[in-house]
This record gives sequence, structure tokens and C-alpha cells, in this order.
Amino acid sequence: MNDKLLPGLHIVATPIGNLGDLSPRAADTLRRAEKILAEDTRVTGKLLAHIGVKVPMQRYDDHSSEAERAHFVSMLADQAIALVSDAGTPLISDPGYKLVQAARAAGHAVHTVPGPSALIAALTLAGLPTDRFLFLGFLPSKAKARADAIAEVSSVRASLVLYESGPRLGDCLAALAAGLGSRDAAVAREITKLHEECITGTLDDLARRYADAPPKGEIVIVVGPPREAEEASDEQLDDALDRALQSLSASRAAAQVAEQLNIPRKRAYARALERSR
Repeated sequence: MNDKLLPGLHIVATPIGNLGDLSPRAADTLRRAEKILAEDTRVTGKLLAHIGVKVPMQRYDDHSSEAERAHFVSMLADQAIALVSDAGTPLISDPGYKLVQAARAAGHAVHTVPGPSALIAALTLAGLPTDRFLFLGFLPSKAKARADAIAEVSSVRASLVLYESGPRLGDCLAALAAGLGSRDAAVAREITKLHEECITGTLDDLARRYADAPPKGEIVIVVGPPREAEEASDEQLDDALDRALQSLSASRAAAQVAEQLNIPRKRAYARALERSR
């Protein structure tokens, strides 16, 4: 390969635990970059030492000023700058999108070096549907705000994925159980590390398990989509219609029962006509 990278911003995914997961392309990009922007230079310094690389680093995180961001963007015209987070893929619940946005607005090239992501890794471990999923990042720490955030996604027909810390895990699982019901879920911890584990069960089960035993390490929660409601039986429909028909016409009784049982109004009306004869 050429000694110099193409000028621009290079978004580099780094291991989420096991340093062996750093891809050859990611290592080569970090080796040939002229500067590395890191969420924590001490953490990234350990990774660079592991691959035997010395490249100037500078801190870049959510607290970086607009002036600092503008300075980095101005360097992209003729320099290759790599952006990394402490672990995983930058911008996924990590700082960086404003830098990418500013780089694009200024007309500079943006390259990506894909790799590890705790979000995707947890989905592969959980054994829950992956055809549709919604990433929530970290839920709010305050109970009311957390409950409101859960309520907003309670009807989404997809698996939910979120990050959490050990001390907050029990409260978070209890809030999810209260807001979503007893859905299937998984708690993945220390992914790719020596003590990797993925515990599955209902949200109620998991909330009880971790209520008084907060685990250590990085944690990802995966919650399965809402279960399909079982369609009301003819017996349930008849019982509901008989009660409604005592005070309502067939049409109005059918409308009321169809809404109560979440069934097609046409089915309820046809049965109501039969029961009212």
C-alpha cells in the first residue's frame, strides 16, 4: 500500500474488548494516519501500543468546542485524520456525527473502516428477531424520563437494543418490564472478553435476577418485539356480544366488541346478527 492515506476523515472501528478483533485494514489505517482523534487518548494509546504504532493523538469528544471541530475540519484538505471511539464503531452512541457533518459540508472526503459493534454483536447472541430492530442508546437515568422514553417505543414491532451500565441495570430492566410487559429479552455482558455471557429470559425474570446483583462490565440489553395477540375465540366473542346486545343494537354492539377484542368489525357484526335473532 501507499505510505500516505488519502486526505480526509477516516472513521475507524476498534475492538469492543478482544484486541484480536482489530481488522488488518483498521490497523493499517491507524498506522498511516497523520493524526488520530480519540475519545480518550489513554484508551487508544493502549491499542496503538498493542499494534506497535506511534501517531499523534488529540482528544475529541462531546465536550469538544466548535472552534476545535472547525480546526480539525480545516486540516482534512491535505491530511488523513482517523476518528476512533474508546471501543466499537464511532458515532454509534459515541461522539462524532457533528465532525462528519462538518467535514462533508466543507467538501472533504469521509471514509469508513467498519468493524466491531456491541449493538450488532449482542443481536447475534440474543436469539431474538433481527429482521427489524431499533437502537435506543442509553435510556434517561431519571425514572419519569425513562418511563416516557419506553412508552414512546412500546408499540414498535421490532426488537429493541439499548446500552446500560451495571449499577443501573436492575432499575432499567424493571422499568422495561413495567412499560413493555413480560417480553423475551437478553442481557449481554463483556462481549468478546474472557467472561462474556448472554443471559436470556423474560423482562420480569431478568429484572428479578439483577435487582440486587449489579454486574460489572459493558452491557447490552436486547428486548424482543411485542408478542402477537391471540385472536379471540368464538366463545369469547359470543360472551362479549351477548353482554353488549343487552343494551345496544347489533351494529353498535359489534363496533364496541370489535374494538375490545381487537378483531375485524365485519366478523363481530356477522356474529352479532346471528346472536340477536
